[in-house]
Amino acid sequence: MTAAPQLTIVVTPREQFGIAERSLESILEHTSVPHRLIYVDGNSPPPVADYLRGRARERGFMLLRSDSYLTPNHARNWAFSHVDTDYVMFVDNDVVVTPGWVEPLLRRMEEDDAWAVGPLYFEGQPEEQIIHMAGGVYEWEGEAPRRAFHTGHLLQKTRLPDLDQPLTAGPCSFVEFHCMLVRREVLARLGPLDEELMNTREHLDLCLAIESEGGTVWFEPESVVSYITPPPLRPFDREYFALRWSEGWTLRSLRRFRRKHGIAPEYEKRAVVSAARRLVAYPLVTRFASWFGAWGERRLLGLFMMFERFGNRLRHREKAGSRT
Repeated sequence: MTAAPQLTIVVTPREQFGIAERSLESILEHTSVPHRLIYVDGNSPPPVADYLRGRARERGFMLLRSDSYLTPNHARNWAFSHVDTDYVMFVDNDVVVTPGWVEPLLRRMEEDDAWAVGPLYFEGQPEEQIIHMAGGVYEWEGEAPRRAFHTGHLLQKTRLPDLDQPLTAGPCSFVEFHCMLVRREVLARLGPLDEELMNTREHLDLCLAIESEGGTVWFEPESVVSYITPPPLRPFDREYFALRWSEGWTLRSLRRFRRKHGIAPEYEKRAVVSAARRLVAYPLVTRFASWFGAWGERRLLGLFMMFERFGNRLRHREKAGSRT
């Protein structure tokens, strides 16, 4: 008699759908551990939706389809309501995994009684071996409600072959939802993931909650995944990408996070990072900015944000007028 799987893999949308097929095929090919698979399709375009329906029929995994775009934590909570295994592995739909990616994470979880474990994250194409994060660290300054909160991605932008010493597993402050293994009982205890965090700081919020409850978060470099970063961005992805990193979603998320954790209002200035990401959806603007160097890019970004805020105010006025 075959034992019931201990693991459920949950795939949710991050910022694009153009990598969905490559990502899913890597999971299907490289996952040898018994598992269940739940895939959340948050309003993908017809070619991707058709592909997902076909693969769900062929491979027998659960496909949850929404005809509207979803925030990441909404998608994760929806999938988690169907999870009944000891462990849940959250994976973004633009992540490519490698052979043997699951076993080291499960082993680290069991041997060190970790509450959450993350792999070595690459960014860009896997063969480039550019590290996105080898575990994360954070620190506090001052007192709530006006304390400062600083985070760091260890070894970010470093090529793995350039390291002098091999990476080793160990506890860290946080890992990311690009790929994160979590105990189901931990998520059940902490409650649903905070859906007011619409597009950023979700992973930090969970890891801070784990720390507050006395749990530990671990980094495991024997597991390797790659977050395939845009550009390029396919035309059918621009609408979702721009919404995912919109000013509205970003400011709401940062405001929620800072108030929840007693952080100073200045923290909301980090919205500029999302504004820079939105430029990826507008390649001609990005190309034009590159002609003027770093100074020109900063000025263009400021203008872009100003016009975006103006457009948002106009849209809000139109909506208000239509309701009266």
